[in-house]
Amino acid sequence: MSRISRRNKLLLLKFLSLFSVVRGYNILIIVLAQYLASIFILSPDNLRARDVVLDLNLFLIVLSTSLVIAGGYIINSFYDSAKDLINRPNKTRLDHMVSQKKILTLYFVLNFISIIVASYVSFFAVLFFSAYIFGIWFYSHKLKKVLFLGNLTSASLALTPFFAVFIYYRNFEKVIFVHALFLGLIIIMRELIKDLENIKGDIALGYHTFPVIYGERSTKALITLLVGITVIPAFLLINNFDVGLMSYYFYLSMILLLVFLFWLWKSNEKLHYLLLHNILKLIIVLGVFSILLIDTDVVINRIL
Repeated sequence: MSRISRRNKLLLLKFLSLFSVVRGYNILIIVLAQYLASIFILSPDNLRARDVVLDLNLFLIVLSTSLVIAGGYIINSFYDSAKDLINRPNKTRLDHMVSQKKILTLYFVLNFISIIVASYVSFFAVLFFSAYIFGIWFYSHKLKKVLFLGNLTSASLALTPFFAVFIYYRNFEKVIFVHALFLGLIIIMRELIKDLENIKGDIALGYHTFPVIYGERSTKALITLLVGITVIPAFLLINNFDVGLMSYYFYLSMILLLVFLFWLWKSNEKLHYLLLHNILKLIIVLGVFSILLIDTDVVINRIL
């Protein structure tokens, strides 16, 4: 009995390890965001929620995206294993419950399946996801260590899942790009906070991140500037576009960013930067659910 119990415990730990490596919780949020954006923003007005959810091509795009992102987390973890051992020793030990060889095999399998899935949509989808896979690999292998370019590339790759969906619906309205600008700025700030959080490992392994080259104070000044710039798309979305009750989300985001700035200039430890990272993550997650507030009449009509 004890032997079976130990085996079950080991299997559970390996499952948790795999879930941790591929960041399953992040992928679930991205899938939800893709579907909510498709239903309430991007798809034609005559489509009901049921029609969008049951759209096979959309499902295949979302599935292919999820597989590529899971593979991306794997290859990123592989290249960052030495750095993570310094910055996140406990998480890294959990991640290594599954051997690196098996993890890399899973990386290739996930990417291969994603291309097969994309091929059922169109040849263009195959090209798109092939480029996405290459972009993630090139970022993890090379660009991540390049000053500021790594942050910009990471933000672009984070926005790609939404780009895939609005290409599918061929929806290129200005409001979509202003939303993307707001989200992109939040993501760049989050990347800079992660650099502050991981500065010890970055210095040890020769990463040329902004905090390593210019120091923590200059990085905080840059983040403060980005917060100021973020006010511009938020102001435009509230005043120049019809975002309905979602305007309250942008007001709340501005309040959270002010709290974020206050704590930013008081922070000097890893735990402080982790808290700031979570504030930005909260803004992103709230943004996903606030899509439902853009037009409550549309939400009711499309669901019914």
